[in-house]
Amino acid sequence: MAPELERSESGERARGSRNEPGSHSEPSRHPRDRLVPELSLLDATFLVVASVIGVGIFLTPGDIAALLPSARWILAAWSFGGLLSLAGALANAELGTIFPRAGGDYVYLREAFHPLAGFLVGWLSFFVIQGGTVATLAMGFSKALADLVMLSSGQEVAIAVALIIGTSLLNWWGLRHGARANNVTSVLKIGALALFVVAGLATGHGDLSRVVSSGVASDAIGLRAFGLAMSPVLFAYLGWNASVFVASEIREPSRNVPRSLFVGLAFVIAIYLAVNALYLYAIPIDELRHTKNAGEAAAAVVFGRVSGTVVALLVLTSILGTLNATVLTTPRIAYAMALDGLFFRGVDRVHATRRTPAVAIAVLAVASIGFVLTLQSFIGILNSTTFAIVLATIADTLALFALRIRAPGRARPYRAWGYPIVPAVYILANAVVAAVLIGSKTRESAISLLTLAAGLPFYWWFARTAHPSHGLGRT
Repeated sequence: MAPELERSESGERARGSRNEPGSHSEPSRHPRDRLVPELSLLDATFLVVASVIGVGIFLTPGDIAALLPSARWILAAWSFGGLLSLAGALANAELGTIFPRAGGDYVYLREAFHPLAGFLVGWLSFFVIQGGTVATLAMGFSKALADLVMLSSGQEVAIAVALIIGTSLLNWWGLRHGARANNVTSVLKIGALALFVVAGLATGHGDLSRVVSSGVASDAIGLRAFGLAMSPVLFAYLGWNASVFVASEIREPSRNVPRSLFVGLAFVIAIYLAVNALYLYAIPIDELRHTKNAGEAAAAVVFGRVSGTVVALLVLTSILGTLNATVLTTPRIAYAMALDGLFFRGVDRVHATRRTPAVAIAVLAVASIGFVLTLQSFIGILNSTTFAIVLATIADTLALFALRIRAPGRARPYRAWGYPIVPAVYILANAVVAAVLIGSKTRESAISLLTLAAGLPFYWWFARTAHPSHGLGRT
């Protein structure tokens, strides 16, 4: 064992024996968790904002417009995606306060159903949803940089790999370092997008009627088209539950986890609707349908020749913040699984002085670099990732129902508003989106399902070799 790493053994719990918020003496924490609660409500809220607002708001609006007949349907799709995410946040807020642990979905499914259910969702989240997202963001950064300086395809790949390594080292160095970087990029991102919208509308170089009128004789729409449009919308909202993955590192999690989800998501919904309104104001919808980068196209209309550099810098800042936030949260999934002996040996190690899940961070970096080296297309990764997101969110909302039935007397610092109607509608809506994706994006959906199935032999192997002290039973 390397001298700078400590294994999270039960015999080393004395450090957490103090009676303080978030200490290891709390029964809600995993008894072997060695991570330290350092994040404030502000840190957790910015983590949600940074995790969500990335490349999606710039690259997906054209694909969404191509599937929908009018501006009001486009804004309805973004609103519906926000409401779906909010419904999911209501469920996750309750689950996150019951189990304020590292790992998010993995923990909830493990406790509600069986360790196998938790493992499969954690496996899918780590390798497809988050690993694929890190790779997509890194490549998106390289391609955005190529708009400013000439880069070959090989140089784009090299920059993406270097970026993954750099953000991984930053978050290995310490949680506070990663959180501070995230807070700074979040403030810059929110400020830049707000200025982009306000200044863009102030130029008068657009048509406000495009935002409020249908523009067509009949803007009726079928369920299939709306369901397909929800794929890029939900991808753009990916990360709304970021704070639950680091719940054991948030101070006063019973209060701050729900607040971070709701406040962060409210910011995101408002920004997304405002930015899309600017796109519709600046670009006729027929042109928007053929636009690859809506931010760049809108800026060209409202700001003129300087728009290319302005938007490229905005995209770079936005992607960098989201990439850092994703690298901060994702290793906690593998770390939580390893605490139970359901991941590769040594991934539950915590750095002795920096108190970060160092090995889990390295595993994510390797997996993400593997994605970068084999990445085919943005939209293909998007649809596969979205299908995996839908499966995971359906599963953890089902966990809410299961735990209400199985453990009605368990302490719930926060109870999901609208239960059982709101979470039931949430499950139904996501099931419809999943069905549409299976029927229309069969190959991409199959990739997620095959990845899920590939986890089965690994679970069998991990469960057989897990040490008894890991404790695979539900708590």
